[in-house]
Amino acid sequence: MTPAGQDDTGDSAPATRRRAVHFNAGFLTNRRVRRILTLAGYDLALGKPGPGDDVLVWGHSPYAPRGEAAAEAAGAPLVRVEDAFLRGLFPGRTGEPPLGLVIDRRGIYFDASQPSDLEHILSTHALDDTALLDRARAAMARIAAAHLTKYSAVDPNLVPPDPGYVLVIDQTEGDASVRLGGADRDSFREMLYWAGQDFPASPIVVKAHPETAAGHRPGHFTQEDLDPYGDRLTLLDGPHSPQRLFEGAVGVYTVTSQMGFDAILAGHRPVTFGAPFYAGWDLTDDRRPVARRGRRLTRAQLVAACLILYPTWYDPYGDRIGRLEDALGALEAEARAWREDRDGHAIVRAWGWKRPHMRRIFGQHGRVAFVERAEEATKPGLPVLVWAGAETDALRQAAEGADLPLLRVEDGFLRSRGLGAELVPPLSLVTDDLGIYFDPARASRLEALIAEAARLRPPDLARAEALIEAILAAGLTKYSTGGPPDLPEAGGRLRLLVPGQVEDDASILAGTREVSTNLALLEAARTAFPDAQLIYKPHPDFEAGLRRGTVSETDLDRLADHVARETDPAALLGHVDHVATMTSGIGFEALLRGVPVTTFGTPFYAGWGLTDDRGAVPARRRARPSVAALAHATLIAYPRYFDPVTMRPCPPEVAIDRLAAGIGMPKAPLERLLARAQVLRGRITRALQRA
Repeated sequence: MTPAGQDDTGDSAPATRRRAVHFNAGFLTNRRVRRILTLAGYDLALGKPGPGDDVLVWGHSPYAPRGEAAAEAAGAPLVRVEDAFLRGLFPGRTGEPPLGLVIDRRGIYFDASQPSDLEHILSTHALDDTALLDRARAAMARIAAAHLTKYSAVDPNLVPPDPGYVLVIDQTEGDASVRLGGADRDSFREMLYWAGQDFPASPIVVKAHPETAAGHRPGHFTQEDLDPYGDRLTLLDGPHSPQRLFEGAVGVYTVTSQMGFDAILAGHRPVTFGAPFYAGWDLTDDRRPVARRGRRLTRAQLVAACLILYPTWYDPYGDRIGRLEDALGALEAEARAWREDRDGHAIVRAWGWKRPHMRRIFGQHGRVAFVERAEEATKPGLPVLVWAGAETDALRQAAEGADLPLLRVEDGFLRSRGLGAELVPPLSLVTDDLGIYFDPARASRLEALIAEAARLRPPDLARAEALIEAILAAGLTKYSTGGPPDLPEAGGRLRLLVPGQVEDDASILAGTREVSTNLALLEAARTAFPDAQLIYKPHPDFEAGLRRGTVSETDLDRLADHVARETDPAALLGHVDHVATMTSGIGFEALLRGVPVTTFGTPFYAGWGLTDDRGAVPARRRARPSVAALAHATLIAYPRYFDPVTMRPCPPEVAIDRLAAGIGMPKAPLERLLARAQVLRGRITRALQRA
């Protein structure tokens, strides 16, 4: 059977409602668990089960026997519930809610003494649907790239021992999967012995369980077990990424740990000393075979069953039953935030109105300290975060001298519905440890990601293409402001869009040479395209009277055929044949829409073979990515997104949904007053300029 709330491909399906009696307080107090079960069709209740009721228990917890007895007495179906295989950042005892559940009406996946729904799927499901297996392969690639596992608070930068070791995986005492997997404490000693015997010349690395490392529960290995191996053995209790550990391992040994499943995904054939759910399918070397399991499966089939068909995933942004891809997106965003923020940040020269939002985005996993001057940046002893335009030589030297990381921060490319100059908070920010995307004088992290994107796998490109389609369908741009276009007839001429920019913007100061003003851009565009119908689009910050970038009416009459004032750039791009720009993000947005672009400066998207470049481009930009690959680097890999509804990190797909629905980051009351003052000042300035 297929789990509740899903169809045969693991997608959401209408749930048939059932009354479910339980005897575990956790079903009452854990809001996320209760919500997932409710969405999956279960109406939770306390009391005696009646006709047609189910009885819910949590796995094989100490309280499960109450429900088991009640179900047997009433002749009611028993349903076991557990965390799904990608739980979140931390174990449940930390209080973090799960991203999904397994709801099993036959048994439970870790109990090898009887079949479970998962074993039934693995044994009987055809597992031959091309779309299903493609999703499984794409999931494996995302799991590996983002270093995801059951508890994904791992650090991919934590260096494992030198390659060539045999990896032995410990588990916690009292783990039900050990007992119900036909193993015990002696199984761990036996595993360690055979790891040493099978690889007599290799070092041994024992990986402690995260709960053991955190001091919550002891593991199975005592110091007495480890001492005989002396210097040959290393015990790892840090947050090492399983993927990094598998890369250097010559063999993987486990009893029933889920890390054995991770090892299969990473290409290993782990040796098992119990009967975990992934054993018996010809993907493991089993020292305790399960007689009833004999089917040969591929890795993709195993993943399709374990991660798509079996679990009930939760979409925390839509508050609904979701797909595996929803869980992956949420976990990628949460894991990135934890990895980048857990050491804290000293944020330099952030304006007062930005501080609450930067604290909200960067302060969920570590301390945030705001400092005003470069010389104070290193005093908190935290990694330094600086708005890119405020970076100075003194700040760089101070960070280097204190051996502290320095990250530059800027708005992302899908920012908001509204302007930063009007104090509209961003939904996306980029952080860069190398440089910043708008400064071609030095390499940036975005440049590196674009170069890597030229070699992306098809599933990653497919995700980027879907993202582009969503952006186009919603008509989104960086600020998503303005009204519909009202353009004159082109009369058969090439319709050329020339977007104005704020002339004192950092991207102009860093990314232009000969053509560095809006007037110079108009003149260059008119020279390069003498017969075109030239449409000039003033920058929205200038139209609001908030920033520099004016072109006189005389020059506009001389050079432009039409001035598209207060017009939505996304709508404009649907009516033009070509874009000529200095460094405007509209050039990138044009590429997403298949509109050719000529650059007179050096924007981040120039020099990759996708644009007609009239300005200087760095020789280091040698890669030739597709537009989809450029979009993956720019919109998926580089920025961080923050959901204004849940106030949690989110994937880009959620940010697009929010922007399409007109939902942006909320302003505090003081910010609203300041924003109104900014806008009023802009209107007065603009009126005086026209007078």
